[in-house]
Amino acid sequence: MMNKTIAKERAKALVAQMTAQEKMSQLLFNSPAIERLGINAYNWWNEGSHGVARAGTATVFPHAIAMAATFNPELVNEVADVISTEGRIKYNKHVAYGDFDIFKGITFWAPNINIVRDPRWGRGQETFGEDPFLTSVLGKAFIKGIQGDGEFMKATACSKHYAGHSGPEKDRHGFDAQISMHDLWETYLPAFEKTVKEGGVAGVMGAYNRTNGEPCCAHSYLMEKVLRNDWGFDGYFVSDCGALGDIWKFHKCAENAAEAAALALKRGCELNCGDTFSSLVDAYEQDLIDEEDITKACERLYTIRHLLGEFEEVRPYSDISYDKLDCKEHKELNIKTAEECLVLLKNENNFLPLDKNIEKKIAIVGPNSMSVTALEGNYNGYASEYITIADGIRRKFENARITVEKGCNYCLENLNDWGGFANMISDGVGTAQEADITILALGLDQSIEGEDTGFDNDYTACGDKKTLYLPKTQQKLAEAVCDVCENVIVVLLCGSSVDLGEKVTKHAKAIIHAWYPGSMGGLATAELIAGEISPCGKLPVTIYKGDYNIPDFTDYNMKGRTYRYIDGEALFPFGFGLSYTTFAYSNAKVISADENTIKLSVDVTNTGDRKGKDKVQVYAEYKDSRTVTPHSQLCAIKPVELEKGETKTVEMEIDRYWIKAVLDDGKRVDPDGNIAIYVGGHQPDSVSDKLLGYACERIEIK
Repeated sequence: MMNKTIAKERAKALVAQMTAQEKMSQLLFNSPAIERLGINAYNWWNEGSHGVARAGTATVFPHAIAMAATFNPELVNEVADVISTEGRIKYNKHVAYGDFDIFKGITFWAPNINIVRDPRWGRGQETFGEDPFLTSVLGKAFIKGIQGDGEFMKATACSKHYAGHSGPEKDRHGFDAQISMHDLWETYLPAFEKTVKEGGVAGVMGAYNRTNGEPCCAHSYLMEKVLRNDWGFDGYFVSDCGALGDIWKFHKCAENAAEAAALALKRGCELNCGDTFSSLVDAYEQDLIDEEDITKACERLYTIRHLLGEFEEVRPYSDISYDKLDCKEHKELNIKTAEECLVLLKNENNFLPLDKNIEKKIAIVGPNSMSVTALEGNYNGYASEYITIADGIRRKFENARITVEKGCNYCLENLNDWGGFANMISDGVGTAQEADITILALGLDQSIEGEDTGFDNDYTACGDKKTLYLPKTQQKLAEAVCDVCENVIVVLLCGSSVDLGEKVTKHAKAIIHAWYPGSMGGLATAELIAGEISPCGKLPVTIYKGDYNIPDFTDYNMKGRTYRYIDGEALFPFGFGLSYTTFAYSNAKVISADENTIKLSVDVTNTGDRKGKDKVQVYAEYKDSRTVTPHSQLCAIKPVELEKGETKTVEMEIDRYWIKAVLDDGKRVDPDGNIAIYVGGHQPDSVSDKLLGYACERIEIK
C-alpha cells in the first residue's frame, strides 16, 4: 500500500496551494473541482454494504445481516473484495466520461457496525448483528476486502454510525441516547475500536443522535479523546447525511448553521454529508474557526484521495476489465454466500431435504414468493439477474406441478389495484389446500423495515417494527394455510427477529430464515430445500418470543437485551442453526496461553450421513464481583467442513480483550474469578442444547 507518510506529504503540498475558500469547499461531500490546480470534482458519497449501490448494474450480494449469518470472515472478505473491484470498474468509466456525481466514487460508507440491541430496529439488516465480537471480526474482514492490500487502496471503507446508534428511527434527528460507560465500552464501542486499530479503516461516520448529551458528529469525548487520541485514528470523519444540520435545528447545541459547522470542525469532523459546511465561510469570517482548522481537515481528506491514487499519472486499478462487472465468477460467489447465510431453524423428522425429482403438487404462497425487493434489502444495487423464491423452486423441481399465489400484502389490507377488496387470502389458501406441499414465503422488505421510511401504520413506525410478530395480514394467511395443508415449509425473508406465532411455528415441518439473501437468494433457497447443499448458517441475532417483554426502545441499557443479557429463554438463540448432518465435539483443550491470547483446539466429527459444514463457536462465561457480566460472550469462530465420518482438529485463538470484565467506568480488567470456556456449534444455553441435542465442551481457565 502507498506509504501513508508520503500521501500526507503530498496532500499537505497540494492543500498549501489552495485559498481558504477553496479549502472550505473541499470539506463538502460533493467537493467541486479546482481547475487551476488540475483537481477534478469528487463526490465522497457512495454505498456498498452488500454490493455497489444506486449506480447501475452490480452484483447484489446478501445483505449484511445475512452475511453475518455465515459466521465466516473469509467469505465476507471475498465479498467486500468483489464490491471494491466493481466499484473501481464503475469509477474508471465515470472518470473517463467526466462524471463525478453522487454514487460514482470509491469512498464507500460501509460497513454499518452498530449493534442490534433491539429487534424492532429497521436498520438492523445493514449490520452484522447483535454481538460485539462477531461485528468486530466481520467488520475487519469487510474493511480489508474493500481497501485491499495493494500499493494503493482499491477503495475505502467507513465504519458507521459512531457511536451508540440503533433507533428509534423516528426520533434519530433529535434523540439523546443515554448510555452508561459500562455499556458503551462493553457493547457499543468495541467494533469501532477494533476496526480502527486492527482493521485500518479509512473513514468513520458520526451518527445523527446525541450520546450522553453531545451530538455524535461534534462529540468531545468520543471524537477527540477516544477516536483521535486514545485509538490514534488518522483517517477522515464524515457526518451522517444532514446530521450537522441537526446540531442546531433539533439538538439545539448551536444557535445557527455557522456555529454548528464550527463546532463539528473543531471536534474533528472533516467532511459534511449535507450542506451545513457551506456556512464555514460565515464561521471563518466570524472567527469561530481559523485557517489552521480548515487546513488540517482538508489535508486529511486529500491524504485519502492520494492513497486512492487519484493524482497518479496512471490511475491504479485502471486495467480491471469491465467484463468483471456482475460476471460469472461474482455470481458464483453471490450464490455461495447466499447458500451459507441460510439458517435452518426447524426440520421436523428430517422433512427436508425434499427429493428434487418428486412429481407432487407444490404451492408457493406469500408476499415474498415472487418479490425482488425481499431479495435485496436496503442500500441495494441493481443486479443483471434475479432469482426469486418461486423462480428457484421451479428450476430445482422440474417434475413438480408448481402454483404460485401472493396470498396477501405485507401488512396492509388486501386491496387490489382497482381500489376494491381482493380476497387474496382465499386464493392463497385454496391453492395450498390442493397442494401436497406448501412453501410459505413470508416476511418483510425495505418498504416495511428500513431507514426512516416515513411510513407509519399499526405494524411499522418510520422503518421500525412495533411488534416481534409477523404482520397480522401474513399471520392470518399463514395460520389459514396451516389449517388446510399438512406439509408446510416456511421461508422467512426479512432482516430481523420475527416470531411466526405459536400455531405456525408448531405446525410447520421446516422453517428457513433466509434474510435478504441477494439476487441469487431464490436459487440458494431452492438448493437447500432440494438437498443440493446442507445448511450451515447461524443466527447473528436472537429470535425472541413474540410476547417477550422487551425494554423500551429508547432505553440503551443492555439489561434484557441480546443473548448476553436476555431475561428468560429465546425462541431461537443467537448462534443456532441446524444442518442436514450432525456433529460431535470432543477433546477441547488449551494449547497455550499468554497475557494477550489463548490458543485452544477441539476435535469436530461429522457423525451424520452426508458432507456438511459447521461453525465452531467459542464462548466465555465469567463473573466479577465489581460489575455486571453477560451470560456468556462469543470470543472466537471458525468454519469447518467435514466429509461423512471425518474428524478434524480445529485450532482457534481467543483475544483476551473479549474475556475481560468491563467495570462501571468502562475499563477492561481480568475477572476476579475463573473463566469457563465453551466450545461447540452453538452458544452454551439450555435452548440450544435441547434443539441440537448436545452440550458444548467446557474448559476452566484462570
